[in-house]
Amino acid sequence: MSDTPKFTVVDRRKFRADDESSSAPQAESKPEPVEAPKSAPRLTLVEPVAPKLEPVAVAVADEPEPEAEGYEDPQLPPAPSEEELRFQTLAYEQAAERIDNLVRAQNPAAPPAEKIGFEHLVQQLYLSAMMQMGAGTPEGQRPRVDILGARQTIDLLGVLQDKTDGKLYATESRTLEAVLFELRATFLELTRMIAAQPVAPMPPPPGSHSGPKR
Repeated sequence: MSDTPKFTVVDRRKFRADDESSSAPQAESKPEPVEAPKSAPRLTLVEPVAPKLEPVAVAVADEPEPEAEGYEDPQLPPAPSEEELRFQTLAYEQAAERIDNLVRAQNPAAPPAEKIGFEHLVQQLYLSAMMQMGAGTPEGQRPRVDILGARQTIDLLGVLQDKTDGKLYATESRTLEAVLFELRATFLELTRMIAAQPVAPMPPPPGSHSGPKR
C-alpha cells in the first residue's frame, strides 16, 4: 500500500484541574472484540478488607499507545518525504525494466515478466508454510518439519487477513480464507501426529556417569 497513514497527537493525561476536566478531549478507542472461550473458568477475586483512605490525586502522564493517533515510535527512522518516495519508486521501476531487457536479450523466447499481485503474496506464504510442514520432500527421504516456523507463517497470513478485512476483492478474500483453512487443517493434523509420538529421554549432560556407583 502506497498511502502513508496520517496521525494526530492526542493528549491523554489524567488528573487535570477541575476547571479543565470538563473540556479535556478524550481519545476515541475502538477495541477489537475478543471472544472468550466457552469453557474458560470464571475466577472470583476476593479483596482483603482495608481501612478506608482518602484518595490522593497524583498527576500521571500516560504514554500514548502504539495505535493511538499521533504516536511515533522513537526507535523508528523518520518517514521519507513524498518527493523521496516518488523518486525511489521511479528509480525502482527503471531498474526493473533494465533487468527485463537484459533477460529478453539473453533469451528472446522468454515470456514477459508477470505483474505481481495480492494472489502472489498469498501463494508465496502458502508454499512456505507447506514446505515448513514437510511438503515437497523427495520420495524415500524423511521429511524435515519446522513446526514453529510453519505456525509463524500461518500467523502472518492471519495478520494479513485481519489488516485487509473489507479491502479485498471477493475472489481475493475467498482465496485467502481457503488457504488459511487448508494450512490450519494441515497444522492440526501434524501436531496430533507429533503429540502421539513417544518423547525421547533427555541425554545426560557431558561428564556425568549414569552407571551404578561402586
